[in-house]
Amino acid sequence: MTIRTPSSDVAFTPAVKAVQERRGSRKAYHRMEERGGWQTRVTPDLAAFLAERDNAYLATTNAAGQPYIQHRGGPKGFIRVLDDKTLGFADYVGNRQYISTGNLTENDRAFLFLMDYAQRRRVKIWGRARVVADDPELLARLMPEGYDARPEQAILFTIEAWDVNCPQHIPQKFDAADVAAAVEKLEHRIGELETENARLRASLGRTSTDTEKK
Repeated sequence: MTIRTPSSDVAFTPAVKAVQERRGSRKAYHRMEERGGWQTRVTPDLAAFLAERDNAYLATTNAAGQPYIQHRGGPKGFIRVLDDKTLGFADYVGNRQYISTGNLTENDRAFLFLMDYAQRRRVKIWGRARVVADDPELLARLMPEGYDARPEQAILFTIEAWDVNCPQHIPQKFDAADVAAAVEKLEHRIGELETENARLRASLGRTSTDTEKK
């Protein structure tokens, strides 16, 4: 008989569970594990979250266990949902250190960390990743239209589990583009109100003149 382990075991190792037991949180997480653990497939909520992200952090580890985190960015939605277990994105030409690429040749375990500072949300995704270097059709599918970058290869990420953190301690920040758009909208509205104010003042001025003439 096969014993099915909860998906959250990808992070909750025996060592982690032992610490949870000592610190008093094991009972609550055990109840979650009895329900199967974390989500393992792309849901509509996760797809919508990814569609709004313009950056992410990809974590890999080499065979010796040395971790490495690399920032990845692009237009909103640059991380594409290929199916309910697979994400993909174009990997652009950069400084040519190839640390993540090299790590994945000897250890395919990977992790995606995504932040939404404006809404104070963060999503953690555990899985396995691989580099696809010679598939022009896939790369064309993943490359954001009109984006000024040169794609070198594709990264495919197979989801094993994902979870959403609580918003505690996440500082609220806004993208410069979103702030600029909000300011532009306010400036446009101020211009409309100033024009309307000037029209009303002129109208009142004419009414006052007509009254004096009478």
